[in-house]
Amino acid sequence: MHATKAQQKSLARLKKRSDFLHAQKAGRKWVSRGVIIQAVPNDLGQRRVGFTVTKRIDKSAVKRNRIKRRLRAVAADILPLYASDSYDYVLIGRVLTVTRPYETLSNDLKWCLEKLDCALKSEGAPDV
Repeated sequence: MHATKAQQKSLARLKKRSDFLHAQKAGRKWVSRGVIIQAVPNDLGQRRVGFTVTKRIDKSAVKRNRIKRRLRAVAADILPLYASDSYDYVLIGRVLTVTRPYETLSNDLKWCLEKLDCALKSEGAPDV
């Protein structure tokens, strides 16, 4: 994993249940093999991200926490370079998130952002 703790802390976080429910109801969703992403515009002018992994994915809290750590690292690497500002993103872990190679997982997130039209076209970001 490439993201440092400082990079992970630089992303604003979704913490309230109401923010997650708003993203679920009003946002758009895209599913890939390694991750599900929900995106909804916000009026704050900043990029925020939340993570969730349900017990349906795995009963073991240790494995669910590992999935969330992987999602946090991928988000810290990809979202600052590829994601548009003024959006809330919810990343939902899947069964394959824990075993999928890191590069493939990051490509899944980039692909989802492209499909949701939330991808940022900047000079520093290479094409997917």
